[in-house]
Amino acid sequence: MRILAITNQKGGVGKTTTSVNLAASLAATKRRVLLIDIDPQGNATTGSGVNKRALRESVYDVLIGAKSATDVLINSTSGHYDLLPANQELAGAEIELVNMENRESRLKDAIAGFADIYDFVLIDCPPALNLLTINALCAAHAVVIPLQCEYYALEGLSDLVSTVKRIRASLNPQLEIEGLLRTMFDTRNALATQVSNELRQHFGDKVYRTVIPRNVRLAEAPSHGLPIIAYDLNSKGSQAYLALAGEIIGKVAQTT
Repeated sequence: MRILAITNQKGGVGKTTTSVNLAASLAATKRRVLLIDIDPQGNATTGSGVNKRALRESVYDVLIGAKSATDVLINSTSGHYDLLPANQELAGAEIELVNMENRESRLKDAIAGFADIYDFVLIDCPPALNLLTINALCAAHAVVIPLQCEYYALEGLSDLVSTVKRIRASLNPQLEIEGLLRTMFDTRNALATQVSNELRQHFGDKVYRTVIPRNVRLAEAPSHGLPIIAYDLNSKGSQAYLALAGEIIGKVAQTT
């Protein structure tokens, strides 16, 4: 089982889009996939075709110890993966977690028994370094960092790399950067190309070869509760996420 936290402290960079579409693309290759939504906005839950307002139980119940992860699991019929869903209730978990034992490792402990069930676990993180994100980073083997190739991207990235180093030093010695994913990429934008080249200079093969383009169909898919491969398999966005899934599977195969 490979656990990947999809994270970036900056919002609007394509974390949820990547979480949902990578989960569906990995599932399309016959891998057993679990997607965990730990963002109180619950967008990964909605994007998986699940009504977050109708949930009786969510990842909130798992984190506070009221339910086991197995009790809360549901299946995304549109994406063909399992989901630990989230909604606004999760916002209250942060306050409750503060005074709990092992507050940083509650998610890790909750999914410890899944090793024989899933090939990949993806965790969609909120755009902040809070206790929810720290739980994800403690549970994960590695982080996938989606980012737009724009002026502030490198500055925000250095903060995130520092965060990963701190978590590795204090809470999760195995945590590493799996890869950097360039999202919403426009080849006509000279600045995007310049930032992309700088990323490759700084991070080398940590930058995925796959680039996620700006794509209207990719932007439309969440409003239908569908991953892009179910909404428009032939779109550029769909082909890009299938390529990313292949690249990630290849990386895992090299390290095992």
